[in-house]
Amino acid sequence: MMTEKAQKLYGLDKYELEPVPCHEGGRNRVYICSLNEEKRYVLRISVLDDRTEEEYLAETEFIRYLARNGAPVADVVPSVSGKLVERMEQDGTTVFIALFEYAKGMLLSDNGYRYREGAPLEEYFYNIGKTLGAIHRLSKQYRPVHRRGAFSDKYTAEYINRLIPDSHAELKRAICRRLEEYRMLPKDPENYGLVHFDFSDGNYHVDLETGDITAFDFDNCIYCWYMFDLAHLWTHGVGWYRQIHSAKQRMACMDQYFGKILEGYRSETDVSEAMLEKLPLFIDMTIIEFVTDEFECCAREGGEPDPEDIGIAVYCLVNDIPYGGFGEEW
Repeated sequence: MMTEKAQKLYGLDKYELEPVPCHEGGRNRVYICSLNEEKRYVLRISVLDDRTEEEYLAETEFIRYLARNGAPVADVVPSVSGKLVERMEQDGTTVFIALFEYAKGMLLSDNGYRYREGAPLEEYFYNIGKTLGAIHRLSKQYRPVHRRGAFSDKYTAEYINRLIPDSHAELKRAICRRLEEYRMLPKDPENYGLVHFDFSDGNYHVDLETGDITAFDFDNCIYCWYMFDLAHLWTHGVGWYRQIHSAKQRMACMDQYFGKILEGYRSETDVSEAMLEKLPLFIDMTIIEFVTDEFECCAREGGEPDPEDIGIAVYCLVNDIPYGGFGEEW
């Protein structure tokens, strides 16, 4: 059995494995490995054949670099033989295995999105930005041995036209138009490097005693503009203010939310005003990533995304509505 072989590779024979629910068409099988409350790890078995060993090594080496240089991330744990990534054959397919520390704290969603007692949400927003800023500060200095791919390698007009059916012609044109805009953006070391690419409240734990944040799940890390991760935080902050009826008030609250994130971020590294002015363009990039991922996952299952799942995102891209429509009157 695959999990039993993986346990032996990492000396986890006595640990209990609890599967983590994964989304349909997903790449990984993830397990929480527990011996007691003090000894927990996260075992990831990557079952799709869409990534190379080079890419998995690049991810785990980046995590190791971040952890050893003080970034608040869940470190990668070597196997018994000292490897950051193990590979094995399963039913004629090569699978890649990695083990990670269990991040201290918990998902805020598992606490009903209640932050730690007696502390303002502004502290939480600041700490999110600070954590991301620490990752980006170190990324700007990082010199990899193994290398991940780049946004512009994957997100091309050719790939979009191949992935998305012709019945979505307007969507394809809208995405390709933005890809041309991204192609013109600067790629200097202060603006562009290895980013998390999925930095959201599902991929970090919060210590409800101290407010400290520990990031994990760098599975999607890619060379891209640092602004992508900041825009991703913007899009994942809308839930705090979605209930506000007035679009003007909603956007005012988002300005305060994002301002506090930037305050924390800039305590670690800088971001230029010129790039911040392009926030709507990068929010569109996060929407493109979401829509593309939906088509990819559904294609692996032989179908297409549910229109209800991607309808608003598609409408905003096709009709050039900024901020994912959050600034529109409802």
